[in-house]
Amino acid sequence: MSDRPTTTTSPPLVLERAAVEGSCPRCGVTELRRYPVLSEGGWFQVVKCQACLFSVSRERWNLLGPIQLLSDTV
Repeated sequence: MSDRPTTTTSPPLVLERAAVEGSCPRCGVTELRRYPVLSEGGWFQVVKCQACLFSVSRERWNLLGPIQLLSDTV
């Protein structure tokens, strides 16, 4: 019997990046994705080129990101 404690691991978190139609204004690639980002200014929904990571759009999102507050719906 081993003296090492057994560890369990949680399944990895997976962020779904939704495909968006269009092309990147910087590199022309048509691989755009929408997903949430947490920055120093709070949570944003961004559309980024997956080839060069250019931000095509950035819109303010919920105060706590994926946690929906009642005040966010008012």
